[in-house]
Amino acid sequence: MTKYEKAAAGGVALMLAAAAAIFLFAPTDALQGPVQRIFYLHVSAAIAAYGCFAVVLVGGIIYLRNGSLVADRFARAGALVGLVFTTVTLVMGMLWAKPIWGTYWTWDARLTSTLVLWIIYAGYLLVRRLAEPGRQAARFAAVVGIFGFIDVPVVHFSVTWWRTVHPGPIIVNDALPPEMLATFFFTMACTLVLAAVMIGIRYRIETLADVAVQAVAEPAHMVAARDPEPVN
Repeated sequence: MTKYEKAAAGGVALMLAAAAAIFLFAPTDALQGPVQRIFYLHVSAAIAAYGCFAVVLVGGIIYLRNGSLVADRFARAGALVGLVFTTVTLVMGMLWAKPIWGTYWTWDARLTSTLVLWIIYAGYLLVRRLAEPGRQAARFAAVVGIFGFIDVPVVHFSVTWWRTVHPGPIIVNDALPPEMLATFFFTMACTLVLAAVMIGIRYRIETLADVAVQAVAEPAHMVAARDPEPVN
């Protein structure tokens, strides 16, 4: 096994351990019942997405400052993985909302701002895919990633800035019993490790893709740089 395969296996093992804690260790919520168990992955995925988009933010700033390809690759990797975890957050939230609110979706401040976050970074990835590879596309995407991060605190604080139907911050309010709190922190740690592993693997893929593009571009550049043959 390569180091990436070992890391992936470790990340999956941690998530299986988190699942065991969620279903076997954490008690069933007295008010919401079994559906409350979605909370552990739902919130952990959201926090992992925040971390991924922070990678995009830092990578974009560094790239704009010194043109570092390493920073740009990390930004690309962070955007894709962050979009995956934002998707998980939205799906888990909808599965929880149906039995609790009676509907999968409502245009609540938290839900709407999270959907906007998904759209922003989906647009970031679309720019990277459709634009011609090069400094111009990378610089434009870096700007999108930097300004897109503004929506992260909007999502996080939306439940305290506006009146919403979404539950408030129960962690900081100490609203969970010890078993639930321990399960949440364990699940969050496992999810963050998985996100880091996914970014590492995606970074490797982006590196190989850049090498392939460069290998194709170099022969064309060499042909273009040749002196024209004299005309007899």
